[in-house]
Amino acid sequence: MAKYSRLMVGYFTFMAIILVSSCQYDDGHATFYGDSAGGGTKEGACGYNDYGLATTALSTALFQNGATCGACYELFCTNSQFCKKGLIHVTVTNFCPPSTGSAAWCNSPLKHFDLTQPMFVKIAEYRAGIVPVKFRRINCSKSGGIRFQISNANSNWILVLVHNVGGVGTISGVKIRGTNGNWVQMSRNWGVNYQTFGNWAGQSMSFQVTATDGRFIEAEYVVPSTWQVGQSFEGKNNF
Repeated sequence: MAKYSRLMVGYFTFMAIILVSSCQYDDGHATFYGDSAGGGTKEGACGYNDYGLATTALSTALFQNGATCGACYELFCTNSQFCKKGLIHVTVTNFCPPSTGSAAWCNSPLKHFDLTQPMFVKIAEYRAGIVPVKFRRINCSKSGGIRFQISNANSNWILVLVHNVGGVGTISGVKIRGTNGNWVQMSRNWGVNYQTFGNWAGQSMSFQVTATDGRFIEAEYVVPSTWQVGQSFEGKNNF
């Protein structure tokens, strides 16, 4: 049975890589926000605190109400005199909201990437402002295990940020289990913050994270009973 389980995990991993990496390039546009050091881009609609500079905000059509938080994309500039050679890989951390006027690039149904400035200037000259791009979804390569940050909690409720997710990068469900308890399905509050009710104080907590490709990982008692709001804990595994 153990051998069969390992074979099935290997099969699903292989198929997930094939499905994501074989995606054809699509057409879109890219701009940038924030300053040359990435200031103003460290936080966003997905809830991440700081994912570095290789990040992007997405337009309404691509953001899908936060369902693509954590997804990874490959893109390069095309059909512009301001293009530079090469491509970039970015993780979705924010939402580019709809607007009005001539700069309404993030309105549906447009497929738009609002990059950090350091990432934009890797593929195009700063003075371009906006350039056409080719993009595709790719697998996320993350260092270390999936991480769980206790965003907020009280005697009746807990909110957990689930991040550093590899593979497809996106989550379809999260379950939580306290000391000697049963698995409880959590619901998405906003971004990648998941919530459930009950008093979890003084309990060690395990999590089961299911990715959008159907694979799941259990992080057994990754959070100790002495946890505090604001603390982050890293599991042993990732996709």
